[in-house]
Amino acid sequence: MPKPILVVEDDPNIAALVEKYLTRESFAVTLAADGETALAEARRIRPALVILDLMLPRVDGWEVCRRLRAVSDVPILMLTARAEEVDRIVGLTIGADDYVVKPFSPAELVARVKAILRRASPVVATERAIVIGDLTLMPEQHRLLRDSGDVTLTPSEFRLLATLMGAPGRVFTRDELLERLHTDGSVVIDRVVDVHVGRLRQKIETDPAHPDYLLTVRGTGYRFVTPENVGNAR
Repeated sequence: MPKPILVVEDDPNIAALVEKYLTRESFAVTLAADGETALAEARRIRPALVILDLMLPRVDGWEVCRRLRAVSDVPILMLTARAEEVDRIVGLTIGADDYVVKPFSPAELVARVKAILRRASPVVATERAIVIGDLTLMPEQHRLLRDSGDVTLTPSEFRLLATLMGAPGRVFTRDELLERLHTDGSVVIDRVVDVHVGRLRQKIETDPAHPDYLLTVRGTGYRFVTPENVGNAR
């Protein structure tokens, strides 16, 4: 079955253009022209990915993203005319996985969609679970458990955490982590790794301001440490 994509866009010309290019690539496209309809359609079709405009009637794209992220880890690609870096950072902070600015190349948009879906796909089942402290990362199921309870992660958060937990103690530079997040070569803002790390800390740390697991290496990047090495790593 074609993967369902929910396109949330109030400009009918842009919506039709996006639908045309995605349909060519065998995606099943559902359109929504306002935020309330988008939320209803997301519940109905359970999309593989959401392309989300920000300036929407009834419920704006920021709020749609927040509500979706509260109940789902569906990948979200924001498509908007708002090009300021602060808008991109806010979008990533509230749970978006990528950000495309209008005017855009439809072919590039499709490439971004495919790249996000590749990153969101579970990895091969031969990869074993990684257990560190009260965290259990299960690559084959694309799941993270904390004290046996599920932690909801976006595809980008999962990819970043899997990289760090897969090599505990190793220092990863921001550039290395960016390469793991965006293997398609897309241009991303410098702070995207910091935004994702901040969101991960909110989800896995008892005190995000004083993390036990995900530590900053000043001037370089980040590393993930095991509980017994926390004191020595600071």
